[in-house]
Amino acid sequence: MPLRRQNLAALTAFTVAALVATAASAQKRYDPGASDTEIKIGNIMPYSGPASAYGVIGKAQAAYFKKINEEGGINGRKINFISYDDAFSPPKAVEARKLVESDEVLLIFQPLGTQSNSATQKYMNSKKVPQLFVATGATKFGDPQNFPWTMGWQPNYQSEGRIYAAYILKNFPNGKIAALWQNDDAGKDQMKGLRDGLGAKAGMIIADKSYEVPPRSSR
Repeated sequence: MPLRRQNLAALTAFTVAALVATAASAQKRYDPGASDTEIKIGNIMPYSGPASAYGVIGKAQAAYFKKINEEGGINGRKINFISYDDAFSPPKAVEARKLVESDEVLLIFQPLGTQSNSATQKYMNSKKVPQLFVATGATKFGDPQNFPWTMGWQPNYQSEGRIYAAYILKNFPNGKIAALWQNDDAGKDQMKGLRDGLGAKAGMIIADKSYEVPPRSSR
């Protein structure tokens, strides 16, 4: 084969290989739960059980995502909102595994409850699936150093305790406080906020007592 023809053949082969490599690298890559046409969003909500009143939040979210879909979705992608009932019971919060492993959602959006989210926080972070806008005020859901895939949403319970303290100091500066608090993350956070807010006047708390609550009835 003449040298020119050999060079042309080599150049052609190189060009084809380069085009194939470029096309491969240009292919769109998505995490599980996302595609050109769909975004899968998972959710855990107490539609039954003692906290079923909160279930209306999940229904409102579903209605809003339906509205978005009817208006064309997000950049042409329709939202597939998959929401399961955990009855506000931590053992049933393992539904999160189903959302990740079976439904293959892109993220878990605003799951409700301190205990339920505590039961799934390590799992979600190990799987690197966002646990986004957690609907609880426990400070443990604002710990990006240890749980970078978890993001809290509502004002935390320590801030709530500080608000109580500010009100008491303003309106009852010489008062005495007896505190009864639930022995869980919510109660502990609230008491810490109260003490921190009272500062030098934390001695106003002359008595405090914790109580145990069944897992299904605490926030």
